[in-house]
Amino acid sequence: MLAGLGLPPLPERVVRDFIGQGIPSFVERCLAAAGPPLACAQLEPALRAFGDHYRAHNGRASRPFPGVVDGLRRLRAASLRLACVTNKSGAFAGPLLEKTGLSPLLDAVVTSDEVGRRKPDPEPFVHACRLLGAAPAAAAVIGDSANDADAGRGAGCRVLLVRYGYSEGRDVDALAADGVYDTFEAAADAVLALMPR
Repeated sequence: MLAGLGLPPLPERVVRDFIGQGIPSFVERCLAAAGPPLACAQLEPALRAFGDHYRAHNGRASRPFPGVVDGLRRLRAASLRLACVTNKSGAFAGPLLEKTGLSPLLDAVVTSDEVGRRKPDPEPFVHACRLLGAAPAAAAVIGDSANDADAGRGAGCRVLLVRYGYSEGRDVDALAADGVYDTFEAAADAVLALMPR
């Protein structure tokens, strides 16, 4: 996208911290970091170009973080209903979950365009709870960012965070959470420990 606009590429370490607020925010942050501010009229072509590139490459090099598949399987084996709540649009989230093999482990996928709001707004998690037939107070969010923590708390869910992922450069240990874990499996174990015996 940047090359098509005549702008230099950005290092992965810079771009990584732009992930989490959805594609429009990601594109705007990339444009701001790559060169002089562009006119608003140039944002739409940049978004279209990004979407074209994303569709062409979505999921090609993506892999679940270590332990995510095993953790999800353990939660499923305990008869828990699971949803992925993402700021991605449905056009990108569904294919990505399919290509990474995560779709069969989920009961629902909640996207920003489906709900009309993005995390940190709590509505995506409230909507996920409705889809899963769970009261927010009985639900747990496993996330990796302030967006997840704020949205989960706002929805009334328990919030468990992992120390890897797309935290927008913020230390998750400093966020309000019910627990912070090194692995998804450890967070899944904490969810299982909350279940009535």
